[in-house]
Amino acid sequence: MGGRGDRFPGSAGLYLADGVALLHPEEQVFEAMLEGWRNQQLARNLSLSTINKRAVRLRAFLAHAEAFPWQWTSQHADEWFADLRAVRGCGHSSLRSYQDALRSFCSYVTDPAYDWLTECERHFGTYPVQVVHEGNAAAHVQEGEARPQKRAFTLEELQGFFDYADEQVIKARDRGRKGWLPAFRDATLFKVAYSYGLRRNETRMLDVVDIGRNPHGPEFGDYGLLHVRYGKAKKGSPPKRRSVATVWTWTAEILEEWVTEFRPLLAAPGTSALWPSERGVRIGLQRINSRFAAYRDALGLDPGLDFHGLRRSYVTHLIEAGRDPLFVQFQCGHEHASTTSLYTCVSSDFRTRTLRRALDDTLGAALEPTGRP
Repeated sequence: MGGRGDRFPGSAGLYLADGVALLHPEEQVFEAMLEGWRNQQLARNLSLSTINKRAVRLRAFLAHAEAFPWQWTSQHADEWFADLRAVRGCGHSSLRSYQDALRSFCSYVTDPAYDWLTECERHFGTYPVQVVHEGNAAAHVQEGEARPQKRAFTLEELQGFFDYADEQVIKARDRGRKGWLPAFRDATLFKVAYSYGLRRNETRMLDVVDIGRNPHGPEFGDYGLLHVRYGKAKKGSPPKRRSVATVWTWTAEILEEWVTEFRPLLAAPGTSALWPSERGVRIGLQRINSRFAAYRDALGLDPGLDFHGLRRSYVTHLIEAGRDPLFVQFQCGHEHASTTSLYTCVSSDFRTRTLRRALDDTLGAALEPTGRP
């Protein structure tokens, strides 16, 4: 290990001033570690939201262990993971995200390039170690880890949901309430999210300019194509873009009605957001979640039907309608067909019809005359 006179570039010296006594060494060294780890993640192009979530999880582990990083052991990690699973009911993917945050931090502070090993031994007589390893980390053994209750809407459930959303607009307007326009916005938002198989943030971040013509679908007019600019990103990458073709005529009709007649009544001057908020530039994720849950619960629908269920329904209903699976894959922005298949929740009726057609074709071929005696 090199001495303090020959530090590696980017080492702990950037965060702890040489020759300055630390008044609260444990807290100050830990905060300096966090700052260095944050900068390392920024250099890797990770988003601020990811970095901030990791920091929150790391502080949660610090509070649970009641010890600082140079005192952490694998037993501290095991106890925390057990608490997350058994007491807090943490799901499989959520548990891995906690483990990834802790593993990433430990990898940073044990990397000789950052010299935290030397600093900790000099101040505290010990040094940090990696506490998340193959023996206590959850393995990602199944591609789809959604909870079993998560599913797609049936066509009847979906129609009922959209009808209920429309009814709330009519009721609010008949009573002279100001909330009818936001209710109209939300009802249209849910229909558009389903129509294009969108995720929540993809829906929220749409602008009016993201709607365009499809030269191969002139029947949709100016609403034949939707440009998604804030798609789900990979770690260290910007949001993934894709274009989604309009499939149903009614989608173009409700979009045109919203953009030309009702959106101008709600949007502030200069706002390009497709779904403006009455209190801000655009609607928030929490508002989308709360409105969706309120409608679902009022109808007594399965709690497993969430906003993402609209995306599952889009995939399922296109496949049941006989659309090319490759077309559906491109519409959803999936790199692999196996990912699209995870969203497909075809009904038993669809499977029965498919089997019946296959049996009829087989029987018909067997009974077809061959021309031989």
